[in-house]
Amino acid sequence: MRQFPIEKYRNIGIIAHIDAGKTTVTERVLFYTGISHKIGEVHEGQAIMDWMEQERDRGITITSAATTCFWHPTEDKDNKERQHKINIIDTPGHIDFTAEVQRSIRVLDGAIVVFDGVAGVEAQSETVWHQADKFHVPRMCFINKMDRMGASFEDSLQSIWDRLTPKAVAVQIPIGQESNLSGIIDLIKMKALRFEGDYGEKYKEEKIPDDLKEKANQWRSKMLEKVAAEDHDLLEKYLEGKDLEVSEIREALRKGVLSYDLIPVFCGSALKNKGVQPLLDAVLYYFPSPEDLPPIKGKDAKTGELLERGNSDDEPFSALAFKIATDPYVGALTYFRIYSGKLEASSNQAFLNPVNGKKVRIGRIVRMHANHREEVQELYAGDIAAAVGLKDVGTGHTICDPEHPIILENITFPEPVISIRIEPKSKADQEKLGFALKKLAEEDPTFKIRTDEETGETIISGMGELHLEILVDRMKKEFKVEANVGRPQVAYKETITQESQAEGKYIRQSGGRGQYGHVWLKVQPKERGEGFEFIDEIKGGIIPKEYIPAVRKGVAEAMDRGVLAGYPLVDIETTLYDGSFHEVDSSEAAFKIAGSQALQQAIKLAKPVLLEPVMKLEVTIPTEFFGDIVGDLSSRRGSVKESFDRAKMKVVEANVPLAEMFGYATSLRSMTHGRGGFTMEFDSYKIVPGNITQKIVEGE
Repeated sequence: MRQFPIEKYRNIGIIAHIDAGKTTVTERVLFYTGISHKIGEVHEGQAIMDWMEQERDRGITITSAATTCFWHPTEDKDNKERQHKINIIDTPGHIDFTAEVQRSIRVLDGAIVVFDGVAGVEAQSETVWHQADKFHVPRMCFINKMDRMGASFEDSLQSIWDRLTPKAVAVQIPIGQESNLSGIIDLIKMKALRFEGDYGEKYKEEKIPDDLKEKANQWRSKMLEKVAAEDHDLLEKYLEGKDLEVSEIREALRKGVLSYDLIPVFCGSALKNKGVQPLLDAVLYYFPSPEDLPPIKGKDAKTGELLERGNSDDEPFSALAFKIATDPYVGALTYFRIYSGKLEASSNQAFLNPVNGKKVRIGRIVRMHANHREEVQELYAGDIAAAVGLKDVGTGHTICDPEHPIILENITFPEPVISIRIEPKSKADQEKLGFALKKLAEEDPTFKIRTDEETGETIISGMGELHLEILVDRMKKEFKVEANVGRPQVAYKETITQESQAEGKYIRQSGGRGQYGHVWLKVQPKERGEGFEFIDEIKGGIIPKEYIPAVRKGVAEAMDRGVLAGYPLVDIETTLYDGSFHEVDSSEAAFKIAGSQALQQAIKLAKPVLLEPVMKLEVTIPTEFFGDIVGDLSSRRGSVKESFDRAKMKVVEANVPLAEMFGYATSLRSMTHGRGGFTMEFDSYKIVPGNITQKIVEGE
């Protein structure tokens, strides 16, 4: 039987810009909920959720770790019936691991967005915020690090209003800031909250200090105006000047959170153990349970028509695999979220992966506490867990009841922007390298492997230098592969700028049966990011149907090598509109070659251009270096978008081609005497200027 009714489930994630303190918040949550008995600090390399060696070495989160904990509201902690089950996913903040954030957000019902109280909204805060918008995830904000020098609750909240959403509403304010942070005022209950004891575990409510009463009343009025607007009866009561009950305010706030109309803002300092318990209470009060959400949508695997599955145990089974991980003790782990139905580990029941049509058997199920495992026998709608040794299931695949096949909405990932060549040091390393690369690519959808046909070298591509550095490090440490690694190179692409058409004819006579394939293709440019499309306009059987897939295959393979410098071709629409065949000599192989030749020819006539990844850069520097930095960015072909002040520092936002950014960390340090910092993320692919294209083509 279900231990927890579905309305007592909360599936949440903690997302943020790098260094805002997500992992520290998660560590406190694990401590207060009793999952861990001591607090692990990130800066000491002891964080429970950062369990990979590479994470501990660098003090950053790389993989999204999942854990399950239990909590009841602090005001009602003796009532066992109020206990809730919270599944938490701690995600990376570094943009090189954007796939980890994206796939986690896809399966969450609510997200706590953590901000640094000094910096407020930063570049990647915006990125993760927009990812959450895309999947309609309800949110709460936690302004962390209120104890730091330069922290300002008002400025951070203003930056949320200005750069993310006007829907944010403060439900707490800090008592003191920087080194004077001594507690928090709860604007709903109008109480001062204090956190005492070695780890802030003694949590008590007091009267608001007299000198803060007026300020608290002003903030409460602002909050009530926004919250009361969510409920007609409450608004009337508020306008009549009547007192509003705590339960009424919470109910209206919950309604606003579920409809994405309100985003409550909390504050505190996770490192100093202030403000985490009220945040946990808020998860129970305001975030949806799976039951509160609309049915999950998907497509019928056979007909393609739209289907829905309610979030209930009684519906046919459906789950989404959102992450594959290699565990050093049990092998491959497939993390999945159950949307409908239930699952028994012992039944050895066969499920279906409708994406590839393969049968799937789930033998062992484990509930994860970061990297510790707890075996479970049964799971229900709303559960998040991992299956051991699951075959034929990839990231974003659906697992469902074979009688009721459904394909849940897949997760799309950005294309890699940077590549390096890698070669094994010895013959023994060669096999191990192939195995390691295959395993890492299964785990990480933004990690791509290809072989350079001309040189036979293996080229790996990823989202940034750090991303590839960590993958190579994991190869050495986890898979014991010794390899030589080349210098990072930009992943250029090629495309066309105008329409053209060309003929491809492949004829071979060699005694007996010959080869004959003949096609006419038209190519047209598509918008950036729209990909490759093949259109079949053959009428009246001038090319028999069975040869058309071969033409398509030839065209698709030719897209891998452009005509300017051999980079992959993208964003092109190809139409097959004419051709001819030979009754005896035509074959699939001949049409494949003809398709490939026609595409290469058409591309040459369509004014091909080179595309390069352009990065969104945010540089934070002391004001006196502003002129030097802007000049340096211009010399790197960068364009400055805007600049503004943030806590006594100047922030410059710019777009710069990735090719010009190698070694930027070192030069920024020397230009600012070690006081500048930057973050960088992929923005878009843009056309390379002619003079630079020339250099790249000539291999300079």
